[in-house]
Amino acid sequence: MKKSDFTFLLVATAIFLPFFISDDAYEWYKTFNATHGMVMSFLKFAILSTMGEMIGLRISTGVYINRTFGIIPRMVVWGLLGMGINMAMIIFSKGVPMFMEYMGMANASSTINGEMCFEKIMIALAISVAMNSIFAPVFMTLHKITDTHIGHCGGSVKALLTPIPMKRIMTELNWAVLWGFVFKKTIPLFWYPAHTITFLLPPNMRVLFAAILGIVLGVLLAVAAKKK
Repeated sequence: MKKSDFTFLLVATAIFLPFFISDDAYEWYKTFNATHGMVMSFLKFAILSTMGEMIGLRISTGVYINRTFGIIPRMVVWGLLGMGINMAMIIFSKGVPMFMEYMGMANASSTINGEMCFEKIMIALAISVAMNSIFAPVFMTLHKITDTHIGHCGGSVKALLTPIPMKRIMTELNWAVLWGFVFKKTIPLFWYPAHTITFLLPPNMRVLFAAILGIVLGVLLAVAAKKK
């Protein structure tokens, strides 16, 4: 292990350990999470998903941060994307069961929040498939655009203030990798089952679990970046 690995682990431990060893810290988290869900969504994704990208960069290049990485703009962008993910999870977790009831499945809305059963698993899978088929491709493309924009700005905070040249970046994106790996493989093979688990969890745990999956996303994007 390199010195940077120990530093990364030390910082990660300093961030998360208090919530495991202190009842007061954990109670504060639960209270704040219940009353300020969107703010916590911003913080969870800003921290966890940025850490995921740092791990991905470590896997692909051997370093956690390079000249164009830009921790601050990435954290801000991930925080905003996290708020969008929270919104999407609320919309799909409530809308899909209602649609299933409309199609003839009685009590789908109450089943998804009830005890574990086969019907609950099927409803969670349906929510995951709907969200990842409709929302995820747009989210992943937007993330790639902002990621590219931050790189073009040299990782500077000015990336947050500079208009994104959408047309130029979208024409430069590697659509073969986005479609052939990110969309066609990671969505059905990883995100469908992963978010099925997410929607089987209590509502107050779903965003946190989704943010933890952001670490996995960082690793997957690192693999995608190395593909030709």
